Amino acid sequence: MTAGGWVIMLLSVGGVTGLLAWCINKVLREPQTSQKLHSQTDIDTHDAD
Repeated sequence: MTAGGWVIMLLSVGGVTGLLAWCINKVLREPQTSQKLHSQTDIDTHDAD
């Protein structure tokens, strides 16, 4: 492989790895919200009343 091929490969692999690390860090470091998330079974639509 030529030197240009190595440079392009290392830049692309490094860029994707860096983006993955940034995304994982962003998800794990996000502050927790105090609002409780509800699923479909938790929502009371009062249809049975």
